[in-house]
Amino acid sequence: QAHLVESGGGSVQPGASLRLSCAASGGFLDDYAIGWFRQPPGPAGPEREFVAGINWNGDSTYYADSVSRFSISRDVAKRMVYLQMNNLKLEDTAVYYCAANRGFSRSDSYWMQNAEYWGQGTQVTVSS
Repeated sequence: QAHLVESGGGSVQPGASLRLSCAASGGFLDDYAIGWFRQPPGPAGPEREFVAGINWNGDSTYYADSVSRFSISRDVAKRMVYLQMNNLKLEDTAVYYCAANRGFSRSDSYWMQNAEYWGQGTQVTVSS
């Protein structure tokens, strides 16, 4: 059974950095690409959006256009995927999720449409 658990969120000031972690259990996820997504706050807010993705062995990455300050990485042996977020801005406030995807793509819509297993999310709040 697949299980993804995010951690590392918190409340920070603009300009700070955070590193989010995604722990993936269930051995078959070793063959899956992992993506990070975020859901901004508010019932009428934007929909969940793709942030960054990495393939099964960590040698291919893809980012949404809006996140040049972020970096995704993967430790295959530890079954961990990380999202390093630098120079955080107010608009980065969201619940961040990781999700497993059978394939890797350089298309935001592909990641959104094909993510199979989701974690429960970790809150990131950027405020002054």
